[in-house]
Amino acid sequence: MRYTPIDSNLFIKNRKNFMAQMRPNSVAVFNSNDVYPIGADSTIPFQQDRNIYYLSGVDQEESILVLFPDAPKEKHREILFLTETNEHIAVWEGEKLTKEKAYETSGVKTVYWLKDFHKIFHELMAQSETVYINTNEHYRANVETETREARFNKWLKESYPAHSVAKSNPILQRLRSVKDPIELEVMQQACNITEKGFRRVLDFVKPGVWEYEIEAEFMHEFLRNRSRGFSYTPIVASGQNANVLHYIENKMQCKEGELILLDVGAEYANYSSDMSRTIPVSGKFTKRQKEVYSKINAIKNEATKMLVPGTMWEEYHKEVGKMATAAFIELGILDKADVKNEDPDWPAYKKYFMHGTSHNIGLDTHDYGLLHEPMKANMVFTVEPGVYLPDEGFGIRLEDDVVIQEKGEPFNLMRNIPIEADEIEDLMNS
Repeated sequence: MRYTPIDSNLFIKNRKNFMAQMRPNSVAVFNSNDVYPIGADSTIPFQQDRNIYYLSGVDQEESILVLFPDAPKEKHREILFLTETNEHIAVWEGEKLTKEKAYETSGVKTVYWLKDFHKIFHELMAQSETVYINTNEHYRANVETETREARFNKWLKESYPAHSVAKSNPILQRLRSVKDPIELEVMQQACNITEKGFRRVLDFVKPGVWEYEIEAEFMHEFLRNRSRGFSYTPIVASGQNANVLHYIENKMQCKEGELILLDVGAEYANYSSDMSRTIPVSGKFTKRQKEVYSKINAIKNEATKMLVPGTMWEEYHKEVGKMATAAFIELGILDKADVKNEDPDWPAYKKYFMHGTSHNIGLDTHDYGLLHEPMKANMVFTVEPGVYLPDEGFGIRLEDDVVIQEKGEPFNLMRNIPIEADEIEDLMNS
């Protein structure tokens, strides 16, 4: 991998925390993702399943992690199974993990080749009563493709029908939502790379550039800083395109007087960053654009202060909605009659700000986290209010990634990325 190796103590701690919550005499299994085909002999570049990565640091296909804290043999309490490397693979694909390198990466002492999996796993299942399977229960998950993990789980339940089956997901939802200091360092690096890309773009944008050229400027800066690229499909939306929430074509020319909504983030070591900024194509906001921009920035600043331990996600969003309502009345977007006659299930402000304000972020851009439970210190959330005004020809969204603290306001991982309207104008005209 091109990123600097992560301290294996992170993965050792993560496994310890997971195993502490397993039932007695139970086994947990985690698989790598598939390498997905495109057609002929082409494949989509491999990305690791986030859970096996979180627990082992192994960033390689066809890998399996097995955890069995009560195993009779001490060496079988943590096991990695990997594809055996050879000279042919080394020549054609590059070297895979050796047993020694796998231990260095993960801290797992027992490493077997994948060809021995069924024999050893059969022994472990004979010694256990419960098996934890890895399923995707994220509230936004919509998976139509059968994953490697899903195929494994089907085989497992058919082959060992007498075992109790438990879910890894609730444990991982809670563990992954609270970040370790090592994870926060990696996420800060992702945000720092995003900052470099944004500053490059501020220097590049002028009337006549194309949205895809701006995307290319970000990608150039991300790649040269050891990122694999974007942590999600980038949005570079000029003019009316900003009023399409997930506009990803990035195909239009940017015209004088327009705003460009940028929703981009670099990944680093599989961790995401998620930034939104809105900038003027001409390097100068109009009076109306700046007026609306300043209100959205003020909502973001006030919303950020609410992200403290104990806050409930749903209640937080209701409070942000009240801020947006007040701001939109001041801007003339809403009037008091709109609010008086609003549907409580779809308040009036949602006509112009229809998405949520915050989501967990980490190994996934929309990361694990149980939204019905109170927020905790070291959770990382985005803060991203916006407003979308087709009648005025622009949309604005501003977004930072922040870490909840034990006390006081969150720590902003994007504190160094320009956001104030005057600073953006100064940088674009310097």
